[in-house]
Amino acid sequence: MSDRTTCWLLGDQLNHDLDVLDAADDVLLIEAHGFADRKPYHAHKLTLVFSAMRHFRDELRERGHDVTYVRADSFGEGLDEFLARRGKASDRDGADRDGVDRDGDDAPTLRLMRPASHGAGERLRKLVAERGGTLELVDNELFWTTPADWRAWTGDEGGGDGEPLLDEDGTAARTFRQENWYRRVRRETGVLMDDGDPVGGEWNYDDLNQETPPDDWEPPARSAFEPDDLTRETHAWVRQRFDTWGNDSLDGFAWPVTRDEAREALDRFVRDGLPAFGRYEDAMVGGEPFLSHSLLSPAINLGLLDPREPVRAVERAYEARGVEPGGYDPAERGASQGETATSLDDFGDVTDVDSPDGAAPGAAARDDELAPVPLNAAEGFVRQVIGWREFVRHVYREAMPELADANQLEQERELPPAYWDGETDMRCLSEAVGHVREFGYAHHIERLMVLSNFALVYGADPVELNEWFHLGFVDAYHWVTTPNVVAMGSFGTDALSSKPYASSGSYVNRMSDHCADCRYAVSRTTGEGACPFNALYWDFLKENEETLRGTGRMGLMYSHVDDKGDEEWASIRERAARVRELAADGEL
Repeated sequence: MSDRTTCWLLGDQLNHDLDVLDAADDVLLIEAHGFADRKPYHAHKLTLVFSAMRHFRDELRERGHDVTYVRADSFGEGLDEFLARRGKASDRDGADRDGVDRDGDDAPTLRLMRPASHGAGERLRKLVAERGGTLELVDNELFWTTPADWRAWTGDEGGGDGEPLLDEDGTAARTFRQENWYRRVRRETGVLMDDGDPVGGEWNYDDLNQETPPDDWEPPARSAFEPDDLTRETHAWVRQRFDTWGNDSLDGFAWPVTRDEAREALDRFVRDGLPAFGRYEDAMVGGEPFLSHSLLSPAINLGLLDPREPVRAVERAYEARGVEPGGYDPAERGASQGETATSLDDFGDVTDVDSPDGAAPGAAARDDELAPVPLNAAEGFVRQVIGWREFVRHVYREAMPELADANQLEQERELPPAYWDGETDMRCLSEAVGHVREFGYAHHIERLMVLSNFALVYGADPVELNEWFHLGFVDAYHWVTTPNVVAMGSFGTDALSSKPYASSGSYVNRMSDHCADCRYAVSRTTGEGACPFNALYWDFLKENEETLRGTGRMGLMYSHVDDKGDEEWASIRERAARVRELAADGEL
């Protein structure tokens, strides 16, 4: 075997500081296009992925790495091209410096961080073996926790008995709850901990993160990065090469495609967005797709940011600028707010704020006055990353491949056309789909409580909904969407939640300004003009009563089901049937 090792990095492993990269002699990147030929992905997603890969290639070369960059329809074809190039290089040099020996005694050795998507590592290892080489799979450094950490938490130190986690109907043989995992990770990492206890005395401040902003509040500006020549060239190629979905112009494309841009986006969020993030984290506001959300998930999921970086940056910001939970109201900036509130005037001048190591020049300190960081904002962000992101990654590992097809409620309706064209009079649904069509993005409450919630109570097939998320969102990968959409959003299994996240229009009304401008009346359940969510919700509970009644947290809802008489149920089910008919015809 050759003593030369090639580090093969995938398109979601674009990080300069990987141990696996330092230990390699050269680097392989294969830009495989076949997946984008098969389905209509959002144009911004393809532009982001391919532009980030091409920028990463150039940056690696600038850092002195020997990089082979191959464009091909498939990884198999890419490996063939890679090996052919190595053979030609060997022939030119008259030696086997980095080539394949003609007698087969010098087969290539590649090392790859284990891909997050189920089965991908073994499939790629087989491709390499078929070509006479060896592929070594190593731990994926772009997650904070490891499979060993998960096994230690679950008590399964032996690595499992090989039995599938999910039955054919989606019922889990063992269930996992994020809050317990989150507390363990906090303890192990020390994030927002004080001598073994959570900073502030509480693990979770979610009850303080459910306010809607006043009409005159303006969120901080989104971090925007003007596409450079390479991104523009990549985008033009995407438009010419693929059939895409959503906004296919560069208008609105502002995602970071390089490490420096990702660090700048993180710095901007910590400076400007974090103070208001917690309080308005779950809010939905017409015409405001981003609010104070970090918008860092695309960069983290591509590898441009290690997940430790944003968590530690937020932790440092809280250490430097922190106030008590709920102690800063971004809508009041300086007004008197009572004994527990803190304003900018109370906080005073801030002349230095920590930022991630290696941040862009000029980002580490500002002489401007910076807003305080309430603990509920810092904790809420930390929970999203080391709590939820790490959690769903491990549930995905445990529950695949059965998770991908889990459908314990046996929902099989096709996704309504509104998800593709955004044409519906339901203001909340139109707004959320519009954000995805325009930017390839919608924040977590829009994803769960509008897009997934409507599909759930409508009765859409979880597999189809999962594919829609995967195609449309710039931060979507199979390991991300499958547990979030199939398990949580569609309740295809009880592996990670004890009840479906279904609601009537009342939740949307409480967390948004959409209902005030919608032609459907959120106060009504039946009859023409009633909010579609309402009848669908009650009909969903009735239709799935056998599965849902008696589950841990559904008792109150089914007490309301029991209070309704036959006449009311007849009206509800008639309205629900009509709503489904209108939605299926694209006329809702």
